[in-house]
Amino acid sequence: MLRTVGAMVGCAALVAGGTAVETSPQQTIQVWLTPDLAGAERFAAAVSTPGSSLYHHYLSPDEYTARFGPSAAEAATVVDQLKARGLTDVKVSSDRSYVSASGPSATVRSLPAMALGMTGLGGTSSASARTARAAKPTCSQYWGQHVQTVKPAYRGLTKASLPICGYSAGQLRTAYGASRAFTGKGQTVALTESLAPTEMLQTLREYARRNHLPAPKADQYKEIHLGGSCGQASRSAAPYNDEAEMDSEAVYAMAPDAKQLMVVGGGCDEDQALLNAVAAVLKGDGHRPSASIVSNSWQIPIGDVPPKTVHALAVRAAAEGVGLYFSSGDTTGLTTTASDPFVTAVGGTTLGLDARAKRVFETGWSNETAIPDSGKWSGVGLTSGGGGTSLVWAQPAYQKGVVPASMSHVRIGGRTVVNRTVPDISAVGDIDTGMLTGYTDSDSKRYVTQVNAGTSLSAPLVAGLVADAQQGRHAFGFINPLIYRLHGTPAFRDVLPLPATTPQQNRAAFTPADGTDSASLDVFDSHDRAETDQVTVKGYDTVTGVGTPNGLPFILGLRLTGNPG
Repeated sequence: MLRTVGAMVGCAALVAGGTAVETSPQQTIQVWLTPDLAGAERFAAAVSTPGSSLYHHYLSPDEYTARFGPSAAEAATVVDQLKARGLTDVKVSSDRSYVSASGPSATVRSLPAMALGMTGLGGTSSASARTARAAKPTCSQYWGQHVQTVKPAYRGLTKASLPICGYSAGQLRTAYGASRAFTGKGQTVALTESLAPTEMLQTLREYARRNHLPAPKADQYKEIHLGGSCGQASRSAAPYNDEAEMDSEAVYAMAPDAKQLMVVGGGCDEDQALLNAVAAVLKGDGHRPSASIVSNSWQIPIGDVPPKTVHALAVRAAAEGVGLYFSSGDTTGLTTTASDPFVTAVGGTTLGLDARAKRVFETGWSNETAIPDSGKWSGVGLTSGGGGTSLVWAQPAYQKGVVPASMSHVRIGGRTVVNRTVPDISAVGDIDTGMLTGYTDSDSKRYVTQVNAGTSLSAPLVAGLVADAQQGRHAFGFINPLIYRLHGTPAFRDVLPLPATTPQQNRAAFTPADGTDSASLDVFDSHDRAETDQVTVKGYDTVTGVGTPNGLPFILGLRLTGNPG
């Protein structure tokens, strides 16, 4: 499922709009400094666009700082301002991305807006874009294995299939055409996390054993913990205890020979921790970033941070040849993180695979959930991947001619503008058709399995496939220009709405009552246009983007388009 980051980078928005929560007496904040965004945007677009004279001529982290980074004078000014207000331990990061400082909560919260934005004020927990479900009382190993009669009927449905017990790596590899020839060898995928897993390499080895994959080598997995602690206060635990494990296992399922770098942020503020994890990958050793593919299974809600705070990191990533893959969210609508025009937003689908792992159907993940109520079914709302049209960012050049006007045109201030739409690409995200993942229990040390999904499953699955495509090639970097060039080719499966002729057992999932929770019915491909502008349609749509990766045509399409010749 998707982590939702509640208070991300962005001083002004956090001060004005942050939610008041209990915080520790001492807080550590970061004031994010303003780079030359206009110049960096032009450069990032040029190095990411095939045909440009600068295509793939990336900058090293040190070169980016020297050319576009915040000035030493701005950093010094912020340092003086923070010291003048009594804050201590004031430091400028080595890449001049931010100035960190500590002080009493009351002092920190009284700070005015500074520079690009500030993190560390909210103390809220970040949210993963992940949905987890413990072992179901009854489920299926493949779609349609078990069909349940629905009584009474709901919306004309009299039967539905039991949800999947969790697809294996083999089932998902077949579905998305992962190739034995392209396994991510020589590539590094970074995973940004707020909490560390338990014995991840051991867990990954057990996952590989159970899924008939080659065992990971000792040097394939590395974990970095960034500095910063909460002191006496502790950051609230994530709602799921295997977020990092799911991210790692999803990448491994698609790219078993790729190296993984898990970067775990530190400090009391989860938003700040996760942003720092991204920044650490981009900083690398100064000569090169730590990875060219970064999977981010978390989201920052609109309004929690100024968009330009995330934008500064996204533009820097593109300029350095790093692709940022963000979950589109596990609720309808947009997030600050996925909306940025320099990230690849990954949406979710509902995926039915038969006994041979062949597609029965794949549609946009947008389910209406109903529960029993006084002898009848009662709808309780939608569960869906995120998407929609930004009110902040104009339509990027790569989306022109692909995104229909009905999705890209929005009314702002009494006029119609053409803006960025989300997502860009998609993969399975519905918990009813999720992935079987596992984690090592910290007490018993046993390997425990459960079904996971959400767009925080979609993002690492896509990141793993991109690692496959990038094998033996120059880093693709920001791939959106490539994605939209390949739209309409065999590189993608167009995710379509379910036609009226779809058999009833492929239109919904029925989860029986288990003694704790009541039964539930999820009706697939349901949309409420009064609530959201998202819809699954032929071609580009605001639930699945251009579609899902189509195996070898996707891999070869990226290789030929991204590295011609």
